[in-house]
Amino acid sequence: MLYPSMRERLSFVGALMCCVLSSSTTQAQVAKWTDDVKVTAYGEVYYLYDFNQPQSGQVAPFLYSFNRHNEVNLNFGMVKLNYEQERVRANFALMAGTYVQSNLSAESDGLKNVYEANIGVKLSGEHELWLDAGIMPSHIGFESNIGADIMTLTRSMMAENSPYFSSEVKLSYATPNQKWFLALHVMNGWQRIQRQEGNSSLAIGHQVVYTPQKAWAFTSSSFIGSDSPDDVRKMRYFHHANLAYQLNEKVKAVVGFDLGVQQKEKNKNAYSNWYAPLVMAQYKLSDAWSVTARMEYYCDPDGVIIDTDTPNGFQTWGYSFNVDYQIVPGVLWRMEARSFTSKDDVFTRNDQAVSGQTMLSSSISIHL
Repeated sequence: MLYPSMRERLSFVGALMCCVLSSSTTQAQVAKWTDDVKVTAYGEVYYLYDFNQPQSGQVAPFLYSFNRHNEVNLNFGMVKLNYEQERVRANFALMAGTYVQSNLSAESDGLKNVYEANIGVKLSGEHELWLDAGIMPSHIGFESNIGADIMTLTRSMMAENSPYFSSEVKLSYATPNQKWFLALHVMNGWQRIQRQEGNSSLAIGHQVVYTPQKAWAFTSSSFIGSDSPDDVRKMRYFHHANLAYQLNEKVKAVVGFDLGVQQKEKNKNAYSNWYAPLVMAQYKLSDAWSVTARMEYYCDPDGVIIDTDTPNGFQTWGYSFNVDYQIVPGVLWRMEARSFTSKDDVFTRNDQAVSGQTMLSSSISIHL
């Protein structure tokens, strides 16, 4: 019987130790990677009753979320992976719901269910200077798809009719004291993942957020570009501004204003314009209960964004009041009453054109 030499024994032990150390290193790397990845999920189910009782089930053509009558449905559901290290970050999220069906109908089937797909690199080791690229939520407005993060059940008219998302490159900078956030955006268009067929131009925009103190925040954001093919190109110039104020733990309010201008014809100095002011406020009755009131107006006489084919276009007031109950952390139940009153008969009731619309809705959301 042959026994291994001392050299062979030492070689075997060395190889075994290398395997153990390699395995430990791999496990440590995997543990480090999983620590940097966060998984979040959100879902919101709703029921809405429109007293105009639309036969199609579609509440109104200018509403893209919470827009199905007399149905229990999913407005927005999302699962997201977030990866973040000191100088690299990435997001990937998939979504589903009636919001997706209504708001991404122009996108290809392979992109309709993508909520986020972006990667960012920190350009400076000392400063918060980031370059991000991909599909991401729009920089315009203060309302997002995550309903639990905003004060109302439904979205405002200004939010529904300005971009929710964008495919873009973004350069951003935040000051060390966190009072200023500045960003420059280069986009594929007005709420576009893929650039519109026949449109060879890109759009640009900005965002400035100023937070002088914890109670106050002012935001300014813009869009400059075309949302039409090159042969009929009409330049669009749009600006959104809002001021958020939190008096204390119980009271907070937001005032917002949209202003848009678009060429009537290519290479002409004639322009159409639209605007939308809004004010909303929330009062917390307790840790679990809160109430929110909203008043808004949307004026688009030439039908640039909301085309009604009526003499005065879309000139509509909106009012809403909702009651929220935080069942447990992450689970929110909401009830809302909402009405619209328009200058023209832009709504339909029993196949007849009418100037008003009233809805009742309720939702329950979970945020994990």
